[in-house]
Amino acid sequence: MSLFDLVSILLSLAALFAYLNHRFIGLPNGIGIMLIGLLMSLMLVALNKLGWIATDKIEVVFAQVDFDETVMNGMLSFLLFAGALHVNINRLATVKDTIAILATFGVVLSSIIVSVASFYIFQLFGIDIPYIYCLVFGVLISPTDPIAVMGILKKVGAPKSIEVKITGESLFNDGVAVVLFIAVLGVATGQSEATFSSISWLFIQEALGGAIFGMALGYAGYCLLKSIDSYQVEVLITLAMVTGGYALAQYLHLSGPIAIVVAGLMIGNQGRMLAMSDVTRERLDNFWELIDEVLNAVLFLLIGVEILLISFLPSYIYSALLIIPLVLISRFVSVGLPVSLLKFKNSYSPHVIKILTWGGLRGGISVALVLSLPAVPYREPLIAATYAVVLFSILVQGLTVGRVAAMAKT
Repeated sequence: MSLFDLVSILLSLAALFAYLNHRFIGLPNGIGIMLIGLLMSLMLVALNKLGWIATDKIEVVFAQVDFDETVMNGMLSFLLFAGALHVNINRLATVKDTIAILATFGVVLSSIIVSVASFYIFQLFGIDIPYIYCLVFGVLISPTDPIAVMGILKKVGAPKSIEVKITGESLFNDGVAVVLFIAVLGVATGQSEATFSSISWLFIQEALGGAIFGMALGYAGYCLLKSIDSYQVEVLITLAMVTGGYALAQYLHLSGPIAIVVAGLMIGNQGRMLAMSDVTRERLDNFWELIDEVLNAVLFLLIGVEILLISFLPSYIYSALLIIPLVLISRFVSVGLPVSLLKFKNSYSPHVIKILTWGGLRGGISVALVLSLPAVPYREPLIAATYAVVLFSILVQGLTVGRVAAMAKT
């Protein structure tokens, strides 16, 4: 099957599911598409088990989609830029200390809690996974996903103060988590040393280097946008920033996600105010909103149909059912501790810890990272656990985060 055929199938299914959701169900678009895709996949699995149909050819089609490559080196740069483009940097600056601590210390603390507890949970059900791979799991499941968070929060009417914290954290902690994932996986596979200096240097190179590169990229884009007034060319410049900038950051071994977020924040704020005409601003916003909607639809579709390719043994299911609340508890602790300490200098909305905990959605990035694991014997249970957490996060937390966010208004 050609790439064009594969893209045609994905876009056609995404459009069909989006229509069915909009016409008959009325859920937020991403959740609705994923739910319909999941139900379709479960129905196909059930019919296959009954011997009524064979799903081999269908599985072959979706197996051609390299989820890790598609998300991490394809969709992610576009979705991060589209999200950062509409974040008010002045509001972000008012909670910069909260975002910085949650995106770094919070991810590390959550990773440790999840890794230790999941090691014993897997052992409980006879799944022998070395601790280092449990730590890999803790790192990939701890960050909130900006794609899931931003796509859902803007639909449910969360208070702006809460939305800025969750969105700001999710934009940066995925970049931090990818750096930690590379470091820990390198130790697990024996490709790098488990020393503080080597991990610290990797973090400085990837995260800090990515931020500096993003500033340079954003400034270069700003200068180009300011020097002309042609929305067609300016849209093309932003596309070049996202694709070329992300590729160059990866080539230089810098954090592409962090670089694109920083560049997007610069273009969405300084660039929007000083380098664009009203016509360009409107056309650019419309273009990136459309890119965001289309790619979100395809991504949530892929998450929904990925269940066709995942093994769910009884022991995997039992361990996953315990890991779901474990991830929530680790999120509560990793949010609650920093926020409680910062309350001495910052003011927060009522119930902020509960809302940040429940609004910390996991999504495509966690799935992409776990699918990038090498072919080790414990890959399948880690994939099953990750997928279960992501499904619960999007379907249960995503559908109820609006009600939880309403607590901040009472």
